[in-house]
Amino acid sequence: MTTGRANGWLRAPGDQRATYLELFFDLAFVFALAQLSYALLEDLSWRGAGRALVLLLAVWWVWFTTAWITELFDPQRPAIQILAIAIMVGALVMAVALPGAFGAWGLIFAGAYVLIHVGRDFFLVIALRGHELRRTTVRGLFWFGVSALPWLAGALTHGAGRAILWSLAVALDYAAYLFRHPTPRVGRTPTAQLPSVAEHLAERYRQFFIIALGELILVTGLTLRGTGFTAYGTPAFIVAIGTTVLLWRIYIYRAGELLSAAIATAPDRARLARSVSYTHLAMVAGAVCTAVGAEVTIAHPLEAGRPAWAVVLLGGPVLFLAGRAAFEYTVFSQVSRGRMIGLAVAIALIPALVRLPPLLVGVAAAAVLAGVALADTARARAHPVEAPSPPGAAG
Repeated sequence: MTTGRANGWLRAPGDQRATYLELFFDLAFVFALAQLSYALLEDLSWRGAGRALVLLLAVWWVWFTTAWITELFDPQRPAIQILAIAIMVGALVMAVALPGAFGAWGLIFAGAYVLIHVGRDFFLVIALRGHELRRTTVRGLFWFGVSALPWLAGALTHGAGRAILWSLAVALDYAAYLFRHPTPRVGRTPTAQLPSVAEHLAERYRQFFIIALGELILVTGLTLRGTGFTAYGTPAFIVAIGTTVLLWRIYIYRAGELLSAAIATAPDRARLARSVSYTHLAMVAGAVCTAVGAEVTIAHPLEAGRPAWAVVLLGGPVLFLAGRAAFEYTVFSQVSRGRMIGLAVAIALIPALVRLPPLLVGVAAAAVLAGVALADTARARAHPVEAPSPPGAAG
């Protein structure tokens, strides 16, 4: 049975544009990603990288599940607006607690994360009485209830135990979505109810990547303010801003512009949308690492090089280019040669430049990205028109 009351919650057919509510919601994530950069900078080690990855996955999942909600439900309804704003407040609490998530503020971070997901789905289960989408929210409520146990248990432990339990929790959240939330007596989520609206998803992914670049600009500017316009810090700032521009240029080239058409022509829209989510997650992780590298470069431009500094300075572009190559494949079923060469060069430079000052490593990273951007420009001149051809698409 589908009631008129429940139908009124749904987004109107053909209404695919992102709304001002969603743009407002995204503002919380500029701060969240900046906090993530600072947390990683405080512990530039493999342990710190692993912890930062868990925290990034949690932050991304809050954003992604909210993007799903605003795709399905009418964001003009006051109840949905209140829900989105409540989630934004929860995301801000997570962001504030993020640098201390593996310390004294673990329970605040995990509690906010669990409350966002369980509270949202509990609200929708009540609101959607009589509508078929209620079963989807029941599935979400069940699985977020399951993952809440290791999230909260991890918050009550310390050290390696917290890292293990939270890794298990975030793995449960992602695996449940990957397998469409198989739930006892309810079954799996139908693929038709998974995120798949082409124009809306494409716009939301582009917006979040711009948010990631905004975080990079924020961190770069704040670091320069803290150090002042020094003789070598100022050139390092220019290199960091140039790197940000190159990330933007490489992102939007062809695949970024044609994402909406690629989703629309894919034989399995939900599967392609899921793939695009993971590729954007990798690119966002690259932007976060690049922000850490920018702060290191501006604050310590000519200090003796350290392996960890070289890893973040070149690892950021590596993560971005790897995600961007996978993104290109989802749109065109192929990856350009220039992108793969740039990725290989960036990886090869990491061990070669570990002893150089950060400013020189930053210049090398920007040069690799500039080479990829120039290769894209040359390809655009040789092949001015390329239609999207996602894997499995006919013709």
